[in-house]
Amino acid sequence: MCNRARMSHEPETLWGSAAKLFSERPRDNRFDPRELNPKSRNYVVREEAGERAWDVMTWDVLGGKAPWPMTNVRNLALPQWRRLAEKPENRCIVPLTEFCEFTPEKHDLHDGKPPLKGQMWFAVPEQPVFAVAGFWQRTEAGNGFTMVTCDPNALVAPIHPKAMITILDPADVDTWLRGSYDEVVTLQKPFDPDRMTVRGPVFPTRSKAR
Repeated sequence: MCNRARMSHEPETLWGSAAKLFSERPRDNRFDPRELNPKSRNYVVREEAGERAWDVMTWDVLGGKAPWPMTNVRNLALPQWRRLAEKPENRCIVPLTEFCEFTPEKHDLHDGKPPLKGQMWFAVPEQPVFAVAGFWQRTEAGNGFTMVTCDPNALVAPIHPKAMITILDPADVDTWLRGSYDEVVTLQKPFDPDRMTVRGPVFPTRSKAR
C-alpha cells in the first residue's frame, strides 16, 4: 500500500505555509524526496506555535519499533492512532507529486528474465503538488510520519483494491491541520478519480522497459 512516492519540488508557500523549515534541511546524499521509500525522509507541512511551515521527517511513524515501517494507517479509532488524530499538533500534510501502486499481476517482458510486477504512477494534474493527510510524532529515532489511507476510488481500485492514500482538496487542508477529531475523520475518503491520472505499467529495474 503506497510504499513508493515522489516529491519533486522544494519547500515553498503551499497551503498557507511559510517557505521555511522548522528543522535544518539534511545535507547528506541519502536525503532525496524525489524517490520516497519506507524509512526514507520527506518534507511535511505542520503547525507549531501558530506558525505553519515545513519539516523533514522519516517515513515511519513508529521509528522502527514495529516489524516493518509504519508508513500508512487507516483505522483512526484504534487508541494509538486516535491519540494522534485527536491532536492538531500531531497532524501534518505530506506533499507528493506522484504515488505508486504495483500491478496485481506479473508481466513477462520477454527479456529472458523472470516476470515482475509493474509500477503504476498516480497524479493529480490540477495540483502538481497535492496534499496527503498524515500524522507525525517524536520517536527515539527522531520525528516520523505516516500517511492516512481510505477506501480506493475507481481509478486506484483495479490496481490496489484495499485502500488508497487520503488526498485532500486544498480547501480542506486547514480543517485537517486544525479541526476536531470528528471533522478530520470526515475527510478520510477517496479522492475524485476524474481529477486523477495514472501511467504505467513501467519497469524501472529493466533498462529497456523504463
